[in-house]
Amino acid sequence: MKILTMPQGSSEWTTARLGLITASEADALVTPLGKVKTGEAPETYLIKKVCEKFLGYTSGDASSFPISQGQMIETVAIPFFEFTTGLSVNRVGLCLSDDNRSACSPDGLIGEDGGLEVKSPQPEKALKTILAGAVPLEHVIQVQFSLYVTQRAWWKYLSFSMHFSPLIIHVEPDPKIQVAIKEAVALFGERFDLIYKKLKADKDAENTAANAAYAERVAKGLA
Repeated sequence: MKILTMPQGSSEWTTARLGLITASEADALVTPLGKVKTGEAPETYLIKKVCEKFLGYTSGDASSFPISQGQMIETVAIPFFEFTTGLSVNRVGLCLSDDNRSACSPDGLIGEDGGLEVKSPQPEKALKTILAGAVPLEHVIQVQFSLYVTQRAWWKYLSFSMHFSPLIIHVEPDPKIQVAIKEAVALFGERFDLIYKKLKADKDAENTAANAAYAERVAKGLA
């Protein structure tokens, strides 16, 4: 794993994520029950990621209100977590997998073995999480994918609400989900490479033809 230290949400952070499968979006590829998705969702995500890589930019908005709100809450939630657990949280920008296919932006890394994901849900969702005592289904893959990318032994999920008592949940890699993630990443990578290489080849051929045409015009004194 490679750790990048730029601020999350910065232009450098956005650029570093281009074309990569990210933990916050990995539910497009795998279900919370550990099944590889097929059909429109993974194909749409694949096209999005190929476009990002090929064009060099993304249409996503890293400064949206939910993200900004989450960042504000984290300034309170993370100190709370450190005080409550006695664990020190190392803030990082981006974690890259060894194969450079995948990435996650954890709210922090803990020691050599752990990580942290902080969520600040609306009251209804916060209470539902407290009653269930488990990571909400919509965040299961994000946490499991972070474990996959970092290859760490455990993760802490903090549901931090200003209305109810915060809840800290200990999460370890789920073998079934980890197998599904590995399979989904491999399938994604094969398709990604095929499409991207074709786009690059077509673009290179187009540039070569344009350069040849220009050279011919120069030779004839037309340019």
